[in-house]
Amino acid sequence: MAKATQDSGRPNKADVGSAIPNHDLPPIPGRYHADREEMLEFYRRMLMIRRFEERCGQLYGLGLIVGFCHLYIGQEAVAVGLQAALQPGRDSVITGYREHGHMLAYGIDPKIVMAELTGRASGISHGKGGSMHMFSTEHKFFGGNGIVGAQVPLGAGLAFAHKYRNDGGCSAAYFGDGSANQGQVYEAFNMAALWKLPVIFVIENNGYAMGTSIERANAHTALSERGQGFGIPALVVDGMDVLEVRGAATVAVDWVQAGKGPIILEMKTYRYRGHSMSDPARYRSREEVNDMKENHDPLDNLKKDLFAAGVDEAELIKLDEDIRQQVKEAADFAEKAPLPANNELYTDILVGKY
Repeated sequence: MAKATQDSGRPNKADVGSAIPNHDLPPIPGRYHADREEMLEFYRRMLMIRRFEERCGQLYGLGLIVGFCHLYIGQEAVAVGLQAALQPGRDSVITGYREHGHMLAYGIDPKIVMAELTGRASGISHGKGGSMHMFSTEHKFFGGNGIVGAQVPLGAGLAFAHKYRNDGGCSAAYFGDGSANQGQVYEAFNMAALWKLPVIFVIENNGYAMGTSIERANAHTALSERGQGFGIPALVVDGMDVLEVRGAATVAVDWVQAGKGPIILEMKTYRYRGHSMSDPARYRSREEVNDMKENHDPLDNLKKDLFAAGVDEAELIKLDEDIRQQVKEAADFAEKAPLPANNELYTDILVGKY
């Protein structure tokens, strides 16, 4: 069950006249009540991310994906649950460099995502974005960002555009527990709260900023409380349960669209692999990782609800077979697709005149 937090509203003893007024609190969300078909769709999208990312790891080992590559395995419920509450074509999304899962959660064709990862001309960013910088303006997905925390003020800017245009949309800005210590994050919090921007700040707290545990890097580990000084409410959510995420996402979207300003969602999640493909993840014990896989896996969690809804194991096995085939076709497509032409080095470059 998610919980809500906000600032206490108590006056500053040094300046009672400038006390922050009390703010409303969002309602406490429950688990989302999905029917059989909707749960199957959630499961399908999470399974697509899992199998796709596993294949990415294989292709990286073969040298077909080069550079940085950050896998989303274990965190699937966060993107799938939140994206399901957003309206494609209306709402904006921006994230960090662990972005493949977000694109797939949005329903973007895995073939063009895989082609981008392998640097092909048919990739979603024409092979120029790679793992860290792919985007789709058609889907209002404004991509990943290689600068730690830089997507947060950009996400606030997207929310400002929605408010300025009065188009009914909102912005979701994903960032990790490591990014939560960046100064630009708090500048974005201040401006978003000051202007009551329709932005959902999504902290994907997987417990580790690269190889540093949250306990070693933070004097205060309750990241949901980081917005208290700006009067920004927060929900702490089990990010390994897609129905918990979906329930909290509904509350968050309703909150920002009601003109009440920003909200923080702290998703307690976990990544099974290292920070990137070059990270052996020796800072965690095997017992810790196995416990998360065996007792908190988002796919296994949803399986229990699916079985209760009358879905049998054979149907899920068939779904897995179909997903594996789609991922294989995506990898085959990417391997056979042509590389960008040499003259593409000079396209899509912004030149300013002074």
